[in-house]
Amino acid sequence: MPRVHVFARDHINTDEIIPARHLTSDIEAELAPYAMEDYDRDFAKRVQPGDIIVAGADFGCGSSREHAVWALRGAGVGAVIAPNFARIYYRNSINNGFLALECEGIVEAFQDGDEANLDLKGGTITNLRSGQTLTFVPVPQFALDVQKAGGWLEYMRAQAPADAGSAPSTQPRKENAHA
Repeated sequence: MPRVHVFARDHINTDEIIPARHLTSDIEAELAPYAMEDYDRDFAKRVQPGDIIVAGADFGCGSSREHAVWALRGAGVGAVIAPNFARIYYRNSINNGFLALECEGIVEAFQDGDEANLDLKGGTITNLRSGQTLTFVPVPQFALDVQKAGGWLEYMRAQAPADAGSAPSTQPRKENAHA
């Protein structure tokens, strides 16, 4: 079961998700050690593949940087759940096949280290410690399809006729990534 990492503060910006001083690569494994570094220096050492970040409102505000999604995904984070997201971060998440789930009351329902059951089809997350179940805004099928494909470009490539050729991917390289 995935563990939850709670970052309860509202307005966690992209500079806190991945500090600008580390934007020297598009390789997720190279970004991963710096994920959430300015908020929690030891986060990248604790996170395990599939773990979930629970955060306050307006997660991902600030500059438009796909690196914020890549760093979390590279660290092994399976999803971020918050009451709401900065729109550009939310769209970057969809485009990169990463789950950004909107759920009211999520911060109050979890403590750091709780285990969770995330049911995407049912649209629920359950805290296994307390038994509390919350419903999140349903993930559009389109976003799930993009996630399954590995990102927007991979999704579009799969939709293209076989004789149309294929463009090179602009997805970050996942060399040595956790996930």
